[in-house]
Amino acid sequence: MLYIVLSGSIHGVEVEEHSSGERVIFLFPSASASQVASGWSAAAFSSFNFLGKSSCKSVSQAHAVEAMAEPAYTIPVFRQRTADETEEYQRVSTNVEKGLAVIQEELHRIRIATKAQVETLAIQKEVKDMMKKRPEFLDDIPKMPDFLVALRPHTVWEKTLVKLFCTVEGNPRPIVKWYKGGLPVDPLSTPGKYKIEDKYGVHSLIISRCVVSDTAEYSAVATNQHGTATSAAKVTVKRPAGAGEPSYLGLVPHLTEIHASKLEVTLLDRFPVSFGVEGGFIKLTCTMVVVPDLPNVPPLAQWYRDDKLLKPSSLAEMSVGGGAASLVLPHLAKDDEGLYTLRIFTKDGTAEHSAYLFVSDAARSKAGAPGAPMSIKAYDINSDYVLVAWKPPNTVNEAPITGYFVDRCEAGSDTWIQCNDSPVKVCKYPVHGLKVGHSYHFRVRAVNRDGIGRPSRESGKVTALDPEESARLQVIKIDGKYDIVIKDDDLEGYVTIPSEPTDVHASEIFKSFIVLSWKPPSPRGRAPLWYVIEKCLAGTGAWQRINTAVKLHSPRYPVYDLQDGQKYQFRVYSVNMYGSSEPSMPSEPVQKVDADGVPSAPGQVVASRNTKSSVFVQWDSPKHQKNLMGYYIDGRAVGSKDWFPCNNKPFKHTRFVVHGLIPGETYVFRVQAANLFGLSDESQESSPISVEPALATPSAPFGITMLSCDGSSMTLAWKSPKHCGGSKVNAYYLDKRDADALVWKEINLEAVTERICTVDNLKEGTFYEFRVTAGNMAGVGVPSAPSLPMKCEAWTMEEPGPAFDLSFSEVRSHSLVLLWKAPVYTGASDVTGYFVDMAKKGSSEFVTMNQEAVSRRYLQVTGLEEGETYVFRVRAVNAKGVGKPSQLSEPVCARPLPGTKEIVAGVDEETGDIYLSLEACEICETSKFVWSKNYKPIGDCPRVSVTKKGRTSRLTFNTPDKDDLGRYSVFVTDTDGVSSSHTLTEDALNTMLELSHAIRHPIVPLKHGLNYEVLEKGHVRFWLQAVKLSPSVSYRFIVNDKEVTSGEGNKISHDVASGIIQMTVENFTRASEGTYTVQISDGKAKTQSSLVLVGEVFKVALKEAEFQKKEHIRKQGPHFSEYLYFTVTEDCTVLLACKVANVKKDTSFHWFKDDDEIIPDTPPNVMSGACALPLSQFSRKDHGIYKAVLSDDRGKDTSVFDISGKVFDDIINAIAQIAGVSASDLVLQCTPEGIRLQCYMTYYTEEMKTIWKHKESKIASSEKMRVGGTAEMAWMQICDPSDKEKGSYAIEISDGVKTHTRTFDLSGQAYTAAYEEYQRLKAAAFAEKNRGRVVGGLPDVVTIMEHKSLSLTCTVWGEPTPEVTWFKNEQEVVSTEHTKTTFDGGKFASMVINKVTPEDSGKYSINVRNKYGGEFVEITVSVYRHGEQIPEPKLGQPKSAPVTPVPPKSPAPPSKTPTPAPSSKTPTPASTPASTPAPKSPTPPRSVKSPTPPRFMKSPTPPRK
Repeated sequence: MLYIVLSGSIHGVEVEEHSSGERVIFLFPSASASQVASGWSAAAFSSFNFLGKSSCKSVSQAHAVEAMAEPAYTIPVFRQRTADETEEYQRVSTNVEKGLAVIQEELHRIRIATKAQVETLAIQKEVKDMMKKRPEFLDDIPKMPDFLVALRPHTVWEKTLVKLFCTVEGNPRPIVKWYKGGLPVDPLSTPGKYKIEDKYGVHSLIISRCVVSDTAEYSAVATNQHGTATSAAKVTVKRPAGAGEPSYLGLVPHLTEIHASKLEVTLLDRFPVSFGVEGGFIKLTCTMVVVPDLPNVPPLAQWYRDDKLLKPSSLAEMSVGGGAASLVLPHLAKDDEGLYTLRIFTKDGTAEHSAYLFVSDAARSKAGAPGAPMSIKAYDINSDYVLVAWKPPNTVNEAPITGYFVDRCEAGSDTWIQCNDSPVKVCKYPVHGLKVGHSYHFRVRAVNRDGIGRPSRESGKVTALDPEESARLQVIKIDGKYDIVIKDDDLEGYVTIPSEPTDVHASEIFKSFIVLSWKPPSPRGRAPLWYVIEKCLAGTGAWQRINTAVKLHSPRYPVYDLQDGQKYQFRVYSVNMYGSSEPSMPSEPVQKVDADGVPSAPGQVVASRNTKSSVFVQWDSPKHQKNLMGYYIDGRAVGSKDWFPCNNKPFKHTRFVVHGLIPGETYVFRVQAANLFGLSDESQESSPISVEPALATPSAPFGITMLSCDGSSMTLAWKSPKHCGGSKVNAYYLDKRDADALVWKEINLEAVTERICTVDNLKEGTFYEFRVTAGNMAGVGVPSAPSLPMKCEAWTMEEPGPAFDLSFSEVRSHSLVLLWKAPVYTGASDVTGYFVDMAKKGSSEFVTMNQEAVSRRYLQVTGLEEGETYVFRVRAVNAKGVGKPSQLSEPVCARPLPGTKEIVAGVDEETGDIYLSLEACEICETSKFVWSKNYKPIGDCPRVSVTKKGRTSRLTFNTPDKDDLGRYSVFVTDTDGVSSSHTLTEDALNTMLELSHAIRHPIVPLKHGLNYEVLEKGHVRFWLQAVKLSPSVSYRFIVNDKEVTSGEGNKISHDVASGIIQMTVENFTRASEGTYTVQISDGKAKTQSSLVLVGEVFKVALKEAEFQKKEHIRKQGPHFSEYLYFTVTEDCTVLLACKVANVKKDTSFHWFKDDDEIIPDTPPNVMSGACALPLSQFSRKDHGIYKAVLSDDRGKDTSVFDISGKVFDDIINAIAQIAGVSASDLVLQCTPEGIRLQCYMTYYTEEMKTIWKHKESKIASSEKMRVGGTAEMAWMQICDPSDKEKGSYAIEISDGVKTHTRTFDLSGQAYTAAYEEYQRLKAAAFAEKNRGRVVGGLPDVVTIMEHKSLSLTCTVWGEPTPEVTWFKNEQEVVSTEHTKTTFDGGKFASMVINKVTPEDSGKYSINVRNKYGGEFVEITVSVYRHGEQIPEPKLGQPKSAPVTPVPPKSPAPPSKTPTPAPSSKTPTPASTPASTPAPKSPTPPRSVKSPTPPRFMKSPTPPRK
C-alpha cells in the first residue's frame, strides 16, 4: 500500500519501507509536521500540483510503476535519523495511519487533478507550436484601436490610492490620453496627484490621496490613424464616519513640489486631535514603517501649520528617525493653534496625516482679565519707525476689551518698555523713536475693566533700517566679472540743500492715531537728512510745527493729538546741516475716524453630527466683513449659562469642527467675526445638537476564527466592527468559497444577529475561506478580509477547543477585567476551568496570570503598568488537559477613559429604594447600559429593575436580601468601553437596609432625647430637640401615665426653627418624682422619648432645684455675682477679686483674713460692680482663709477663699509663669565671696519651683554652692571657686505646665575673667575690712567760748595700727603746748587746744590711715567771745572728690597730691603761713569712706530663714 506524506516545500522524495512491507513516499513541502498531522494543507496541494506540472503523463506513470516495483530500499547513512527525529517520525506516522482513509480519498482526487493538468499542459504546448507557424505578415495588417481590457469602476476610501488599468491593441500602436469628466488630466497642473504610466501595452492612471472631489467619470481615449476607441469607468471616493474633517478643506497645504524618494513609507500610529495650554508643552508623533529602513537615510518629512511650512526653531523642534516623525512645541502659545499636517515623501508620492491642535488660555493672573493677543507682526519697517499689528483674543465670559498696550524690548535684553501711555483701541500701533540699526522684539497686552491680561508671544526680531538705502544703490556689471556699486548721491552731483518731500498722505487713519507717510526728496544730498512736519486746520493756512522735540529720520510719523471732527492738512520739510527745503505740497484734508469698525454679526449657524466627541459647525459670512481676520466659535451646554471658547485663534473659514465635547451631551453654538477693530456682535445661537457620530455603514468585522467542526459543518465566530457607524450593528452576512476558487457564495440570506454562526452543508476535507459583512440602519458595510483557509475536518481531540469573544471591562490604570465565552467544542469531557495568558504588545512571551484554573469566565487582571499595551489569550481546561489557546485579544492600553466614574451604591431619600448607579463619561443615542451580576447579564429579572435618565443608569433592588450579594458590573454599548463594577457586601447591604427602613418607616429624628434642666427660682425645664420639625407638628407630655397640659404650674411650648419642645415645671417638689414622656407626631413620622426621674436621680434634681430657689432668694439683696477668685497681674501682684450685684451706696464691703479684718489702702467701691484685694510680693506668709462680706439693710452675703494647698500652688505657678517669661539671661556677677550667677525677673519668691543645674546635675544649697534670691532676682553663688566649678549652668523655672530655662557657660575666657575679678574683689574687701577708720567720738560742729580748752577725742581702729594725722584748714597740725595731739595705745587719738582764741576757729580734720587705706573726718570749730551771740555752725565743704584708695602691696608713702583750695564757707585765718606743708592725702568729706562695691558687687544676700 502507498502512503504519501507532505511536510514543507519540496526538496526531494524519500521512499521508506516499513516492516509490514508497505512503502511510504515523503514529499517535503513548507508545512510543518504539525500541519501534516492535522491534515493536508494548502501548501501541500500546491506542492503536489507543482510536481504534476513538472512532468508529462507518460513519464510520471512510468516512474510510479517503477517505484512500486522496487523490492526494497536501503536508507543511506546521511538519511539516518537521530532519536529525536525518529520520535517525530513515529508521531507523524501514527497520525498518518489514523487518517488513512482520508489520505486515500485525497490521493484519488489528486491523481484525477494531476491527469487533467497533464492534459492541459499538452494542449498548451500544441497551441504554442501552432502559434509559431503564424504568418509574420499579420504584423503589417492595419487595425484601429481596441480595448482588450477595459477600465472598471472603483469605490475607494478618502486618502487612499486608486489605479485605473486598461490594455489596448491596434496597428500602428495607439496613443492613449486620459480624461476626468471630459477634461484632460494634466499631471503637471497638480504635481504628485496624478501619475500616468505605459508599460508593456498596459496603460494606467494612478490617483494619489483621493479626496471626495476626485469622484468623477474617468476615460481613456486610444487613437491611431485608423480610428479612436474609448473606455470609461466611474471612480467614487467615500469618507469614513468621523474621518476627513470638513474644516480641513482649504487648510491642508497644497503639494507645490515633488521630492524624489525610493522609500516606501506606511504611517501607523498617528497623532490625534490635541489640546494644550499656553506656556505648556506638547509633542505630535506619527510612527511609521519605512522600507528599506536605512538609519542614515530617513525619509523627507515636512510639517505644516494650516497652509504654512514650519522650519526648525526653538519654538518648533522636529525629528525623523527610529520609525517615527515628531514635532515638539516646547513653549505653547495661542499662535500655535491650527491644523498640523505631516507630509512624508515616498516612492509613490506622499504619505500625509493632519490633525488639529487647540491651545487654550493659561490661568488668568487676575480674575476677569482678558486673554493674550496673538500673531504679533511688524510692518512698514523704517530707521526709527515700525507698525505693529496683532489679532484680538476671544472674550467669552470676560468683559469687552477696552484697549491694548504695546511693549518693546531690545534684542539681547530682558527689559520690556511700554510704548503707549494709554491703551490703543485698534489692533495696530505705530512705534516711533527706535534707534537706527538696533533690533527689537514686540509684545502686546490686552486691557479690560478687570485688569491687564497676559502678554502675547513676542514677535520675531525686527531691525530698524532705512528701506530706501538699498534702493539708492546701483550695481553695474563690467565684462560679466566685476560689480561696481554706485550711490545715487554720486550721480546727483554736489547737493547741499535737499529738495522737498513728495506725496504726503495718511497711510493709516484711525480714531486713535494717524500715520503720515511721504516719499523722500530726490535729490537729497549726502549730508544726514531729517524732516520737519507742520499741520493746519484744512483751509486756514495757519501752519504750526508738530515735531518740535523729535528729529525724524524716516518718512513715517504717527500723529495723536488731533481734535475730533476737525480736518487737517500736513506738509513736510527736508532738513540737513545746510538748511531746509521748501515745504512739500499739502496733503489732502485728513480727519481721524475709524472708517470701518467691527464686522457685522455672522449669519445663520448650523451644527451637525460629526463624531462621538465632535460637532461640525458652519455659518454664513457676515454681510459687512470689513477686512475680516477670522471667526471665534463659542459653545454652551444646554442648561448651562456659561459659554466656553471652541477655538482660541481666529479661524478663516465658515466651517469648523468643534472637538473635545462630552459624548451624548447637548450643545448650542454661536460665532463672532473679528477684525483689527475687535469682535462683532454674537450670531444667533444654533439649534441644540446632541454629540453623536454621523450615521454611516459599519466598518468590516475581523478576526474570523473556527470554534468547532464535525466534518460537514463549521462553527465560526468573529469580532465586531471597530466602527459601528453611529447606529447599532444589527445584522451580519457570511460568504464562503473554496480556497482555490474566486467566486464567493452567500451563506445566509437572513441576517445573523450574533457574532457566531454554524455553516452547514460543507464537504469534508475541503478547505474553505469565509468573510463577514456587518450592517446597521445605514446599510451594509464593506466585507471583512478573507479568513485563512479552514479545512472541514471533524475535531476528535480530547482537549477542549478555544474560548472566543475576548472582551475587556473596567480598564483602569493598573487593572482590567477580561471576559470570554466558553468553547463550543468541549472535547472528551466538560470544561472545568480556564487559564489566562498575557503579553505586552509586540512580545511573544506570554505570562499565565492565574496559577490555578478559574471556573468562571472572567478574570480581574491587576499589576498592569499605566499606559502600557497588552494582549491576552485564554486556554480552556477539561479532564484530559489544556486545550487550544483562543485567538489573541485586541491590544488594550492600561489607561482609563477621561472622566471615568465608578458605580455608586445608595438609598433613595424619597422612596427608600436600594440602588446601584453609574453616570457614564460618554454615551450616544444607541448606547445601552448592560447590567450583569458576576458578569452574567441580568436581563429581565424580577429581583431588580433598571432605569435610565440621561447619562445615568440605575439598578434598583426590588426585595433586597442576601441573595442579592455579589459583584455587579455595567457596560455601556457603543462607547469606547465605558464600564464599572461594584461588589455588594453583606455589611454594606445591612447598612443600606437600615437606612431604607428608616426612610420607609420614618421617625422624627432627635438631636437630643428628653432631658431636664434646673432654672432660676428652682423651676425645672424638661426638653428635647428634633433634627427638623414642620409647622404642623403635634405632641403631648405624659407624667406618670397622665397627660399634662399647659396651665397653672406648667408651661408647654415648642420652636419649629430650633426643633425644641419643652415643658417648664414651676413648683418642683417631692411629688414630682416619676416618669416623663413626650410623644411627637409630624406628618407620617412619629417618635417618643422618656426620662425616668426616680431614686437618687430625682434627689439630685430636687436638691439642685431647692438650691436654685435659695439662690434666687439670696440674689434679692446684695450678693456676689462671682465669688472670690484670684488673678495675677503682669507685675506678679496677686489679686483676690469678686463681682457684686444688686448693691447700693450704703452697702458695706469688708475683707477678712483668718477672721481678722483687713483694711486695704484703697477702700472697695461696690458701685463699680467689682472689688479686689491686692497681695503684693506673694509668699507663704499669705497663707490663710480670706473672706469678703457684703451687707446692707436688705441682707448679707459672704464669699470665702482658702489660700492653701492646691490653691496656693496654683497661685505660685501663675506667678512662676509670668516670672519665667520675663526672666533675663543669666548674668555673671563677682563678689568678694565668690562668683554669682543672677537671673532678673519680674518677681521671685523661694516658693517658686526653681532648680539650678550644673552640667545637667541639680545643685543643692550648701556652703560651697549657695542658692537664694531677692524679690527682683534669683541667684546662685559659687563660694571660693575652683576649676571644678567650670561648666554650663542653668536655672529652670517651672509653672506646672512649662519650664522656662536660662543657661550660662562658665568656662574658658568667661571663667578666667570672672575668677580674676573675684580675686580682685576679695582683696578689696579684705582691705576695706582692715583699713584705718574713726570708730566714733568726734562731733561734726563745735562751738566754744574763747579762753576755754577744747578736747577732740576719738577711737580709731585698723590692722595694722593706723597712723593718725590732724589738720586745720587742710594744714597739718603740729603738736605744741597750745595745740597738743596724742595717740594712745593705737586706739585713742585726741587733740587738745588750750585756751582757744578766735584764731583757733576753722575746719579741723583727722586722717586715720594704714596700708589698706584710711578715713578723713572733719570737725568745724567756732570760737566766740564772751558776750557775743553763739554763731550758727557752718560745715566745711570739700573742694574735690575723694580718690578711691587702692590697697598697696606695701605701706604707702605720704601723698604728693596738691592740697585743694579751702572752701569758701570755711573761714581761713589770715595768719596761716603760705609755707604750710601739704597733707598726706586729700581730705574727703566726712561721709565719704573707702569705696563700696557697686550693686552688682554687693555681698550675697542671705537666704530667707
